[in-house]
Amino acid sequence: MSGKMEALLQLDHDGLAEELESAHRELFNLRFQASTSQLTDISELKKARRQIARIKTLIRTRELEEEGNVGISIEE
Repeated sequence: MSGKMEALLQLDHDGLAEELESAHRELFNLRFQASTSQLTDISELKKARRQIARIKTLIRTRELEEEGNVGISIEE
């Protein structure tokens, strides 16, 4: 598992919500920089979107685990 995912696994629901908000702010800032030609590494946009997807996936998986609707756990 990647280091990013391991760090996210340690967070509780509130921590994940804060990370998600932070990731959305970061994506907004990157989009703003890209539109004003200040962003030198366009791949940062892709990385930010993937981080948001990681967080949302983890939140949803935990919701399903709480409901008992998922057969596999992401934690090892």
